[in-house]
Amino acid sequence: MPVKSDTDEIDPVQVKVTYGRLLSYTFQNKGVFAFAVVSMVLVAVSQPIFAALMEPMLDGGFINKDPDIIRWLPFAFFAVFMVRAVAGFASDYGMTWIGRKVIQTLRAQMFERLILLPNNYYDNTSTGETISRFIYDVEQLATASTTAITILIKDSLMLISLIGWMFYISPMLAGVFLVLAPVMALLVSLVSRRFRIISKRIQSSMGTITHVLEESVQGQRVVKIFGGQKYELNRFHRNNNQNRQQNMKLMVSTSLSTAILQIIVAIALAGIIYVAIQESGKGNLTAGTFTAFITSATMLFAPLKRLSNINAVIQKGVAAAESVFSFLDIESESDNGNHVADEIKGELIFENLNFSYEGSQSTAALNNINLHIKPGETIAFVGQSGSGKSTLVNLIPRLYNGYSGKLLLDGIELDDYKIANLRQHIAYVGQEIVLFNDTIEHNITYGLDNVDRNKLNEAAIAAHAMEFIERQEHGMQSFTGEKGVLLSGGQRQRLVIARALFKNAPVLIMDEATSALDTESERSIQSALDTLTKNRTTLIIAHRLSTIENADKIVVMEKGHIVEVGTHKELLEKEGAYSALHRIQFSESEKNSDSIK
Repeated sequence: MPVKSDTDEIDPVQVKVTYGRLLSYTFQNKGVFAFAVVSMVLVAVSQPIFAALMEPMLDGGFINKDPDIIRWLPFAFFAVFMVRAVAGFASDYGMTWIGRKVIQTLRAQMFERLILLPNNYYDNTSTGETISRFIYDVEQLATASTTAITILIKDSLMLISLIGWMFYISPMLAGVFLVLAPVMALLVSLVSRRFRIISKRIQSSMGTITHVLEESVQGQRVVKIFGGQKYELNRFHRNNNQNRQQNMKLMVSTSLSTAILQIIVAIALAGIIYVAIQESGKGNLTAGTFTAFITSATMLFAPLKRLSNINAVIQKGVAAAESVFSFLDIESESDNGNHVADEIKGELIFENLNFSYEGSQSTAALNNINLHIKPGETIAFVGQSGSGKSTLVNLIPRLYNGYSGKLLLDGIELDDYKIANLRQHIAYVGQEIVLFNDTIEHNITYGLDNVDRNKLNEAAIAAHAMEFIERQEHGMQSFTGEKGVLLSGGQRQRLVIARALFKNAPVLIMDEATSALDTESERSIQSALDTLTKNRTTLIIAHRLSTIENADKIVVMEKGHIVEVGTHKELLEKEGAYSALHRIQFSESEKNSDSIK
């Protein structure tokens, strides 16, 4: 995540559009928002009323000793403070409720988008960057969408009411403030750009910190064994320090702008005092009137300070909103198909199929693939790493789109299927073992609502998983730990095989599905798979050629091309690419066997 420079272009129109979009989430809760605004109005109006009470207190109470004023004035002060306290709590509670609701809504929308994003997003975006958006960026929006609005409404009303009261008391004195208003506006405008640039840098550094942290946690064994602690510490400290520096720059900019505004207000206040003393000498101002005016003027400091800081809050929120909304605007997986099939036979036809990954159009992953897979056939794909085996089978559940040529399932173009319906008919066991920090039962039955206990047990037995499940303290209800850390590699692989078997889909894809099993376990599972693959279209990617000798067809791939197709016996007799791969593995097996002896 590159850090933005000071020369970043800021489009004022885009800022306005982004902030407007953010505020639309705030205004979705109209009733609560209206309640909070009414409370803010009461708080704002209480300020000049309190200042106004200074005049009768001094002139009528202390100087003239008016008994009527002395009698009602304490109750008036109490009433003002009670209204202010209750209304202040009500406005704070209402806006906080809206802020948390905005975060809840945005996070829900982001997660809905996350699980529908195409694989290209996951290929090109770090997990840390995504997590940073969910945790850090969204939290900034609560402040920008509610706290900022609270300050803008409440403190603006305070300023208007206080200045209005000051004009009512003495237009001449109040005019001094208005002379300096353009200077304040210019200062706010000048610091806006810097606030937003620094805020974007802070977001970028937070994403990098999260990314480094996530990699260090996931790869902690590699870090320890290969002595990478110093490298990871340096990398984390560098990014952590960068984040600190950017936050300090933001603080300095905010504090300086606030200090300068306070100096401007102090100059205005000094001018007011000078003019007031002159007017008092002429008998135009009483002590109570002057005190009421000065009280109003000093009350301006707090809302002015908050309003001067609000620019940093808004700019920070806009930077976060751009990050969140750019994520929400990423296109989901393409799902324009309308065909829905209750059942499928599992016939697959590839005609002149070509495919390139996004960003690498110059190098095709698949070239002119032509293949016919009949319903119920077991097809094995073999070849060197990078030959296109996984890419080919990943197109079937539409993990990637954008191929040219034809790919038909039961005579229907793959893109014509509704994507959820298509995947309903496909079970998948990939190279990467994915287990959730949940019970064994939920991991096997993942994604399916109705659980048939008999079928669950059958799937576990067929995958040779029941033998270790029964040894667990809580059986099927035992937790697997994060990514299945509480289980061995072979046990984890058996569970994902059981998951595929439990789904009982007519198309089964197994991408190096037995790679983590020892030879004995692999053979025992293979015998079960041989039975279970009957009447089911099965596509197997296997490194060990011994496991696919009984496949109906073996497809040999090189550099995105199909170079050979046939049975195990036919391909050995051809003395071609498959035969060469077989000889290499056979010689390696002999060497390993000799070394054991």
